[in-house]
Amino acid sequence: MMKRLLAICLIVMGYAADAQQKPIYTQYILNNYIINPAITGIENYTDVKISYRNQWVGIDGAPVTSYVSIHAPIGKKDYRTNATSFDIPGENPRGRNYMEEYTAPQAHHGVGVIVMSDKTGYINRWGAYATYAYHKGLNPRTTLSAGFMVGMSSVSIDASKVDYGSPTFTSQSDLAIGYLSGTISKIKPEVGAGLWLYGANYFAGVSVLNIIPGKATFGADSSKYGSNFLPHFFATAGYKFFVSDELSLTPSVMVQYVKPIAPQIFTSFKLQYLDKAWIGSNFRFGDQLGGFSAMAGINISNTMNIGYAYDIAPSALNQYSRNTHEFMVGFLLGNKYDDSCPRQNW
Repeated sequence: MMKRLLAICLIVMGYAADAQQKPIYTQYILNNYIINPAITGIENYTDVKISYRNQWVGIDGAPVTSYVSIHAPIGKKDYRTNATSFDIPGENPRGRNYMEEYTAPQAHHGVGVIVMSDKTGYINRWGAYATYAYHKGLNPRTTLSAGFMVGMSSVSIDASKVDYGSPTFTSQSDLAIGYLSGTISKIKPEVGAGLWLYGANYFAGVSVLNIIPGKATFGADSSKYGSNFLPHFFATAGYKFFVSDELSLTPSVMVQYVKPIAPQIFTSFKLQYLDKAWIGSNFRFGDQLGGFSAMAGINISNTMNIGYAYDIAPSALNQYSRNTHEFMVGFLLGNKYDDSCPRQNW
């Protein structure tokens, strides 16, 4: 009973407050594309990511998020004209020599698709979006890209799954659900845009999703009961340092703001060995649900990589939840240069 009450409280906090709608991703460092369309087509290959996040395991109705993202360059050329363009035995292919001889790619386009699903209790959200970006070199070592996304998102309530805890209390007593016993669904268009600045060892970007605000209304009184679609603002930056010839460290930060809640700050640290494997951590600040996450990943080959994150539940949930698990599998399709890890997007 306590778990059920706590889950209801969390749902009310996250949705009735008309604020947070976009899911949280611990491994944002592996796929910033999911929050910034300007990254579309940044690599030399078709980048496919599949992610599954099971949040606060053990609490009934806790969030479960999954997505598939695919993006690829159009007209991108990489002639590999220097000695560090290809792997040299005994040398880090993403080491200091690579950074010193790095040159920005020629101007090119990118296209992509994102499909996501987010379920919390009886509330389901899904979205499908197409993205486009144009990458243009500002100088021989720095590139700026601009991108946008268009698509649709939906929020629905499955009234048949609502447990009111009392046989005398039904959906007819709850104006937020109304008098329906089936699924109530609302669909709206969604537009997003972003900018991304990047070089051999750094990146910085800003984006906004849900540019067009709106409201999905439910129940008898549409002026009061519903879910607002509010603009989500993101700012991200990261820089790669070399601890040794074989180890690199990439600290990064992401700030997310959705009115009227306070900004949420995510800091991430990724320690990578050559282009083979990595470990990392993530810290979330700015709300009562913040906490620590541990991450790890391995680049299995030049066509596949995997990542895993384990989030420690905040103190308010420790006695009810077995924490959060997030899995990600990536595929590098058409990888003609045999990149074992991303060159531009870490």
